[in-house]
Amino acid sequence: MRASILAIVSLAALMPMAACADDTVLLHAAGSLRGALTEIATRFEIETGSKVQAKFGASGLLSDEIAGGAKAEVLASANLEHPQALARMKRSGPVVLFARNKLCALVRPGLAVTPASILDRMLDPQIKLGTSTPKADPSGDYAWEVFSKAERIKPGAFAALDKKALQLVGGPSSPPPPPGRTAYGALIAQGAADIFLTYCTNALAAQKEHPGQQIVALPDALAVAADYGLTVMNDASPAAHKFALFILSTEGEKILAAHGFAAPNLPQ
Repeated sequence: MRASILAIVSLAALMPMAACADDTVLLHAAGSLRGALTEIATRFEIETGSKVQAKFGASGLLSDEIAGGAKAEVLASANLEHPQALARMKRSGPVVLFARNKLCALVRPGLAVTPASILDRMLDPQIKLGTSTPKADPSGDYAWEVFSKAERIKPGAFAALDKKALQLVGGPSSPPPPPGRTAYGALIAQGAADIFLTYCTNALAAQKEHPGQQIVALPDALAVAADYGLTVMNDASPAAHKFALFILSTEGEKILAAHGFAAPNLPQ
């Protein structure tokens, strides 16, 4: 990953900061990054005078849009695979690991759930289990990784969870979240799900909006980590390269950490 960062640095070094002033950076980013990258973009705009126009959504859908010709300059994905696919297509440069997340269970108020009992609760036929949409959204893919791990603990668990999981967000036809709110907390509050497997950062944001909702960590045997990848399109403006470097800077990584992400490029 260090070589990838250096590749972005070497490109940006050829581009004077003054060239950024009249440019608008076109950012496509995972929905789970909305809070962190909105703050990073605001700080970048103040420091450089450039603007950032962001589109947040499911990483797979955003990647497909770019592959289909949609105009974008920076992709911040909730996995490495989607930006790597663009790099293999020669649409973008190197892919950099810039943040890490993990899956948690967001649980409705009043439902007794602990890390030790989470699998039994998810398997309970009376419990509605919400997830994102696999392939379209990495969060859904990570949920199915949890199901695969559950199979090793309880044979038959994968089939049961695969059958009952409600793919409530992240798909092409999924309804948008309420303005300025998270979809996960709203869906739990509406009774659409009793337990929702989502990123821990999303669960924290949902809990702030709905204080009664619980966050339950997955036990080690079920735990799934998420590596986030950053890439810049080959035809991107100088401002876009500068913005990517700003995300990777100590200032940008501190903002990511403040929003609950592990920031691997942050000096220890």
